[in-house]
Amino acid sequence: MKIFRDDLTGKQIADFLQEHLDHMNEITPPESVHALDLAALRSPEITFWSVWEGAELLGCGALKELDPHCGEIKSMRTAKTHRGRGIGSMMFEHIIQVAKGRGYRCLNLETGAMAEFGPARRLYQRYGFEYQGPFADYVDDPNSMFMIKML
Repeated sequence: MKIFRDDLTGKQIADFLQEHLDHMNEITPPESVHALDLAALRSPEITFWSVWEGAELLGCGALKELDPHCGEIKSMRTAKTHRGRGIGSMMFEHIIQVAKGRGYRCLNLETGAMAEFGPARRLYQRYGFEYQGPFADYVDDPNSMFMIKML
């Protein structure tokens, strides 16, 4: 498995991200969906990576700069057929190392409050993320949980 910085121009990643958005819209009320589409992920303050094994796309993740001292983890996703192989952990560790290399003091994230997001929340807690209130432009939302990790 290898992580590559992704320019978001390939069909595989576009389809993968559309599947991610579709899934988020199935399980989350529309006003609580914070997953970014392809155009939003191409924003200059976002760095996006994908995980590959040969020609097979396994997962992805992104880091958004909130300010010179803090970032936000976005678009963490593992292909359904590859869950449980440590791909999420691999991507998470990569993003944390990049954030430290940039000199960030903290990493934030927003995730769903529903049961479907339980495995993601447990992953984040294993890496030392703690619950907090809304950050950046987020507002209090019963369908969202906000987390932070001090670096």
